[in-house]
Amino acid sequence: MRAPAPAYAANDGVIETATAALGAALLEAQDLVGEVTLLVERDQLVPAMIALRDTPGLEYQQLMEIAGVDYPSRVERFDVCYHLLSVTRNHRIRVRVRTDEVQPVPSVTGIWPVAGWLERETFDMYGVIFEGNLDLRRILTDYGFRGHPQRKDFPLSGFAEVRYSEEAKRVVYEPVKLAQDFRSFDFMSPWEGAEYVLPGDEKATPSGEHKAALPQAKGAPSPVTAEQVRRADDDKKDSPPNAPETKVTESPAQTGAGKSDPGNKPEEKPKDPDVIPSKGEGQNQ
Repeated sequence: MRAPAPAYAANDGVIETATAALGAALLEAQDLVGEVTLLVERDQLVPAMIALRDTPGLEYQQLMEIAGVDYPSRVERFDVCYHLLSVTRNHRIRVRVRTDEVQPVPSVTGIWPVAGWLERETFDMYGVIFEGNLDLRRILTDYGFRGHPQRKDFPLSGFAEVRYSEEAKRVVYEPVKLAQDFRSFDFMSPWEGAEYVLPGDEKATPSGEHKAALPQAKGAPSPVTAEQVRRADDDKKDSPPNAPETKVTESPAQTGAGKSDPGNKPEEKPKDPDVIPSKGEGQNQ
């Protein structure tokens, strides 16, 4: 059974209805790649959200997500994006406001209480302040975390690393040590070989004493010439097969098990395909 509603409703008339409902609070409206985005004045965010929820023809009852975007080159570097869903119209819309590290964004927890956790995530990741949120704490990072990891100017390696210390018997914080020059790699090169003894190498000699082979110097000539490699390949091509005959079975009878056919001949099939005769004097005889 197909769904009674389409996968998504059309955007026809949404921008016009939103423009009439929001008035001067609407700064910009876009309809790109099938999505409607409204840029709203930051100080008018709460009245705009109430209008989008209660205006007939819009009726965006649910707040689905709050996300942040960082544009470091702008004066107001952050975009706070609100994703709304209209259950009755089966339509989604995006509302954006712009801010910086100092200017707070009005909280919408009075309209949608679920915005409390979503605003905490945006504050934790980007450092955006929400005015009116009574529990604006970090929610994803650890206690004492410095900075906001989703900002474009935040280092990918962070500032501190966490590990368990056997000496202190607890989790300790230390400065990050990920300098490429100080990383120690221990990979055996297939061309140069390894100078250390691998497990099992002691069985290579009868006495059990094994000396690690020194790697060949870089740029040294190969001990085998190209002509020797070509002759070795030709010898392999001309060599006869070791087996006296090809071991290939053409039918199940050649394997020594089973029958030559799977039992699908006309005389082997029952007259009524829905009734299989039972052995002996059964009810299907």
